[in-house]
Amino acid sequence: MPTDRCAVVSTAEEGVAPATFHDSLLRWAEEVRRDLPWRRHRDPWGILVSELMLQQTQVSRVIPRYERFLARFPDPAACAAAPVAEVVTAWEGLGYNRRAVNLHRAAERIVDEHGGVLPDDLDGLLALPGVGPYTARAVLVFAHERDHGVLDTNAARVLARAVAGAPLAPRPAQRLADQQVPPGRGWEWNQAVLDLGATVCVKRQPRCASCPVTEVCRWAAAGLRDPDPAEGSAGTSGRQPRFDGSDRQARGRLVQALRTGPVELSRVADVIGWSDDPDRAERVADGLVVDGLAEYADGQLSLPA
Repeated sequence: MPTDRCAVVSTAEEGVAPATFHDSLLRWAEEVRRDLPWRRHRDPWGILVSELMLQQTQVSRVIPRYERFLARFPDPAACAAAPVAEVVTAWEGLGYNRRAVNLHRAAERIVDEHGGVLPDDLDGLLALPGVGPYTARAVLVFAHERDHGVLDTNAARVLARAVAGAPLAPRPAQRLADQQVPPGRGWEWNQAVLDLGATVCVKRQPRCASCPVTEVCRWAAAGLRDPDPAEGSAGTSGRQPRFDGSDRQARGRLVQALRTGPVELSRVADVIGWSDDPDRAERVADGLVVDGLAEYADGQLSLPA
């Protein structure tokens, strides 16, 4: 990103959007709010599980797995008491399996240090393995209805385009997100922003004709000129690296094989599909061990006990 554009990111005008922005968005959300299982309760554990599952994974893939996962691990104590391998196996189909290991570690910490109850403060949540600024605020907002702004890729896109009309650096972005929350309506407001970003203010070809806040959107007022304010703005997703042939694909294949049982070390390259590159396959296996997703024992690679 050019240096002069970085200056715009750091100094973009901040402030609360017009009242019409809030009113229009909240009215729209009342009519179209998606009925999602994690929106039907205020259980902090269930919210934490949903947020970790939703990271870089489509909602349609998460829903059935979320319900099965909570049926097996309804609270931190149940998750912490289970072997890591069982949690990783239950994570099947979601990808980014390291999240399952982090969730198990977080459950152990919750049981050991918090009596089995998730912390209800930002610092306590951020201290849990795998919990970052977005996830911590999401638990506070969606479980406890606190007035924080949650800033995932969808919300960040709406913020940059509609409110700022310019890219934002991380701290101004979070500050601006917090400023938008109508007092006492943190749960309702953030769900509305997330739905707008997920269904209307999408990354490619935004559906501006059906947007409830087009009339007060700064990017629309500027004629939707390039560059898109969301490009390079804090929290928005960048271009994904190629998946085919990547280490990430290899890790996924290997973990999937391990879900059915241990793999002989001599077969790791074949399982991955890299028979012609056993050294790279070995590095992938080593990476799984370092991340707590696998362990070596008796000439085999297996899920951790």
